[in-house]
Amino acid sequence: MDFGKILDQWNKKAGPVYDKDAKFAALTAGIPGKSTSDASRRKRLLHKSPEATIDLHGLSRDEAWDALTAFFDDAKTKGLEKVLVIHGKGNHSSETGSSADTGVLKKMVREFIERCPFAGESGYSNSRSGGDGSSWILLKENRRRVR
Repeated sequence: MDFGKILDQWNKKAGPVYDKDAKFAALTAGIPGKSTSDASRRKRLLHKSPEATIDLHGLSRDEAWDALTAFFDDAKTKGLEKVLVIHGKGNHSSETGSSADTGVLKKMVREFIERCPFAGESGYSNSRSGGDGSSWILLKENRRRVR
């Protein structure tokens, strides 16, 4: 039996394959402000410039945590979708015997992002925007339950 016949038989048994993004878009089509799928939103935001920036240089860990809390609360209240946090590369960190990847603020920002309930995907900026001395963060959408 050739491969085409095997696929035909498989499709008859398994039934049609549905595109999960198309199904999600159809389910959310009636929700105001929810006309695009999550995948297209993500793609759009990855190319978007940050709408707000905070620079944590010169702050202690505790001061930076408090500043980030206020910054993210304000960004969420304003409905922002993407923000930039400048934390530095850690080159001047007081930790001895560590690589540049373990700067105090840099590690703290990663921890904050993991704990923040509305911080979504994140990553280090491109070299023009500070490289690994700054992080972009996509903020999660306010979602309403579909009933």
